[in-house]
Order: sequence, then C-alpha cells, then structure tokens
Amino acid sequence: MSGLTDRIAAVAIERAFTSAAAVARLHPRARKQRRALDIVHDVPYLPGRSRAHLLDIYRPTRQAGPWPVVVYIHGGSFRILSKDTHWIPGVQFARAGYLTFVVNYRLSPAHRFPAAFEDVTAAIEWVMRSAPFHGGDTQRLILAGESAGANLALAWSIAATYERSEPFARRVYNSGIVPIAVAPACGILQVSSPERFRAAADAPSGRLADLVYGRIAGVGANYLPDDHPDAPSLADPLWVLEEETQPPARPFPAVTAGVGDHDPIRADTERLGKALERLGFDHAVRVYEGRHAFQMLVWQEAAKAYWNDTVAFLNERAKQA
Repeated sequence: MSGLTDRIAAVAIERAFTSAAAVARLHPRARKQRRALDIVHDVPYLPGRSRAHLLDIYRPTRQAGPWPVVVYIHGGSFRILSKDTHWIPGVQFARAGYLTFVVNYRLSPAHRFPAAFEDVTAAIEWVMRSAPFHGGDTQRLILAGESAGANLALAWSIAATYERSEPFARRVYNSGIVPIAVAPACGILQVSSPERFRAAADAPSGRLADLVYGRIAGVGANYLPDDHPDAPSLADPLWVLEEETQPPARPFPAVTAGVGDHDPIRADTERLGKALERLGFDHAVRVYEGRHAFQMLVWQEAAKAYWNDTVAFLNERAKQA
C-alpha cells in the first residue's frame, strides 16, 4: 500500500469510527446507560492543552465504593482514534462496578514508540494519585485495552514486573505500581514482522485481504522508529514474553484476553496464551465468534459473552487482592 493510499485509508477509518461512536451515543439504550453513571470528560493528566493528554472518568453510581480501578487504553493502530471513540468500554466497566479512566495518548507517525508508552505511564501515575478522590481503590488496579491499547497494556505489565534497562521501563518499575490484572482484547501484540499474518495457512486472499494486510504492515512502519533494533522490545510485548526464561521480580498480573475467530491478527492472542502457559502465569485466553474489535458491538451475543467472561475473571481477582 502506498503512503498516500495508507493515509487516505487511515482518515476514512477514523471518520467512520468517530461517526459510529457519535451515533451510538444517541441510541436510547446508550443514553440510559450513560445517565446511570457519573462521567467527567476531558480531564488533563499532564499539564498543557494537548488533547493527547486528556482522559475521561466513568464513575459507578449504583454500587458503593471504593471500587477497583480500570485504566482503559484505546485502539487504532497507534495512529488513529481516541477515548471519544472508545466510550463503550468505559460504560461497560463502570456498569460492572469499576472506576474507569479511558485515556488518550500521542499518536504515530508524528510520535513514535515509546511516546505512547510514556503517555500511558503518565496517565497511570495520575490515576494512582487521583483515583482515591473519586472513590477508587488503587490497590486493585487493572489495565485494559483493545488492539494497539492491548499492546500497551501488556507492555506496561511487563515493565511493572520485570527489571528492564530502557529508561521508560525503569520509570514504571521504580514506581512500584503493579496491576492485579490486565485485559488485552484483539491485540496486535507484536508490531514487527507483520508478514507473519499474511503467511498464515488460513490467511485470506484477494483485494480486501491486500487492504487489510497493508493496514497491518503500516502499524509497525508508522509506530517503530527508524533505529528500532531487530530484537524483542516493549513495542513487541508478546515477543518479549516468548523469549523470557526468568521469572518476574514481582508477580505478573492475571491476564484475561479475548479475540474474534475471524480477526486477521487472532494469532497474536493465541500465541499469548501459549506464552503465559509456559511461564505459569494466571490467565484465560478465549476465542469468540467475530471480527476485530467484536467486543464493541455490545448488542451481539459474542460481545455479551466476552464482557461477562472478562468481568467475572476480573471480579474474582479483585476479591483476592
């Protein structure tokens, strides 16, 4: 896919998601669900006026606090979308009794790795300071995300539990903040070597497949810096876990991951399950009927099953914390 075509496709996809998210907010059921919550928009987690450094707070009102805390990281290939397009997870988690923060971060290609990771770190640090004033229990911190957000949530969990040399990872480890669980959905968990998806035995072919795999290849091309090493790094958290031979210095968060059976990047979630099994980490990895980001279609049975499974897993770990 040419650079111009890729940019046009990115703009078209972002407009489609933004429009769909705005229309969905107007649905009577969505409006009723949102009214049942206390929602605060556009809270800065860093000084300045950048929209990249804003978050939204979804506060439960039906259950008594203090509530477990969820930091949700939106998807969009590290390049598009925002907290505004991902309001549905905020509502879903808050309705389930979680004080939820849906965060923005700087996007590629203007801001390449590790800019998004550094922003997520700043957001989590802000949440840890601020959540108690909103009724949150920061001892029960959960990270969640979809697609690119799943990558960032998993990478952050690694940095929180393994001592690594990168300055941005050392900042996380030295903070002492460790989530009790992480929920990566439909994750692109290794952005390097995108040709692996096209080479898969069950990979589709045709013009639509060319478009899809062109978009997948564009993730790494736009996200990774030109001098990024050809070796496991936190841009590729799945690769890091697959290569890891030592136990973490701190207990690794429990992992609940879901993916659609027709998601073109399904293999990353399946590989994650194998890596977690080998390392002996608490986990549940499930495949549901659906395509990429199927869990956002909350009226469908597969999405309902995903949210029921995810919340049940997290509730159990929150009780144990």
